[in-house]
Amino acid sequence: MITLRHHVLTIVAVFLALAAGIVLGGGPLSDVGATVTTASKEKDAAPAGDSPQAAYNGSFVDALEPTLLGARLAERSVAVVTVPGADERVVTALADAINRAGGSISARYSLSDDLVDPTQKSLVDTLGSQLLTQQTKDAVAAEASTYDRIGQLLGLAVAGKDAEGEEVTGKGRAILDAISGAGLMAEPGRVGRRAPLVLLVLGTDADDEGADAILAGLAEGLAAQATGVVVAGTTADGASGQLGRLRADPAAAAVASVDGTDTTAGRVATILSLQRALGTQGGSFGASGSDGPLPLG
Repeated sequence: MITLRHHVLTIVAVFLALAAGIVLGGGPLSDVGATVTTASKEKDAAPAGDSPQAAYNGSFVDALEPTLLGARLAERSVAVVTVPGADERVVTALADAINRAGGSISARYSLSDDLVDPTQKSLVDTLGSQLLTQQTKDAVAAEASTYDRIGQLLGLAVAGKDAEGEEVTGKGRAILDAISGAGLMAEPGRVGRRAPLVLLVLGTDADDEGADAILAGLAEGLAAQATGVVVAGTTADGASGQLGRLRADPAAAAVASVDGTDTTAGRVATILSLQRALGTQGGSFGASGSDGPLPLG
């Protein structure tokens, strides 16, 4: 039976798809763009000269956002992991959206340039091997690749399988201290709990096969330890961008992906994807997502 909720979500999906298409530059509205602001009440601003249709589409999505977010992440925490070059305005807007959805940020973990630099692979490999021996042993597969392993190690410290969240263990703190001490991540500060969800926010696209393999390994490693992982990027990261290339990697099966975080529609899709990730892995959503602009289930 088709329910009223299904009708509403379908209508919303259509408008979000229209908004995503506008951002991607399709059709007669190809000159339309959107910007992200840091204030939670400020929305995507349309440049002067945009058509009334574009303005209406944007206003429609903005007006629906509070209803769509609701309490989607009530009593759930999210660990935010950022790749070097992540737009701080986007990160702030995503954090605000998580809070408006009733969720909380357990901590932010900012990866350093060295961790995602292919020329520093030996450093990452050596540290991962040491931590595997000293702290985790059976918790991480010994045959895991360099970046899958460091992703699993980081995941052990910041995330867990319990939907309610878990206390940070002594081993977890030791892992965080070692990774930050090696210059592979900024010092995260006080971390009270491990979160069931991880939001991996993309940064500068290195457009390099080595960098793509690093991202895939990190995502797959985090997914092995967390209840759910969502990899999020801007509209430019989709299609042929870094997120688009990740979607073509087998590692994408373990994580959900969303492009369009520089728009209200994309941020709504990210929140809905985080909620979905509590029970279902995978999914490609957003401006160029193969599974649609947002999860409708």
